[in-house]
Amino acid sequence: MIETRNSIPRWVSLIYRYGQMYIGEHLKQFEIGRGQHIFLNALYREDGLTQEELADYLKIDKGTTAKALKKLEAQGYITRTVSEKDKRCNEIHLTEKAIEIKEDVRKVLTDWRERLTFGLSEEEKGLALVILEKMGHNAAHFAEEEVDV
Repeated sequence: MIETRNSIPRWVSLIYRYGQMYIGEHLKQFEIGRGQHIFLNALYREDGLTQEELADYLKIDKGTTAKALKKLEAQGYITRTVSEKDKRCNEIHLTEKAIEIKEDVRKVLTDWRERLTFGLSEEEKGLALVILEKMGHNAAHFAEEEVDV
C-alpha cells in the first residue's frame, strides 16, 4: 500500500477543502457559494475586469467562470456590460450590494488565513509562503508544458 499520509498534494488538497468549507459556512448568510467568493475578491482588487481576464487571473476555465458570474449576477452582486474597448467581451462590475459586504467577505478570508497560520512564527509563515509559491510556479510550468504536448 502506498503511504499518502505525508503527501504534499494530500495536505494541499485538505487545506483547500477545509478552507472552502469554512469560507462557505461563513458566507452562507450572503448566499455566496463556495466557488463564488474568489470572483468577488478578485473584483474587490480590480473592478471592471473582463470575464476572460477573471478566468485567466484565477486560472479557472471560462465555462466555470461564466456559470459563477451568472449566479452572482442573478443575486445582484455584479453586473455584466459589453466592453467599450472590445465589443466581444463583457466587463464585470461590482454592484452596491457587493460593495456593502466587502468588509464581511474580506474578514472571513482574513480569519481563515489567521486560523490556518495559528501558532506559526513570522519566519515560519514566510517560509511556508516561499515554498508554496515555488510549488505554484512548478505546477503552472508543468501544467502548461503538458498542454503544449
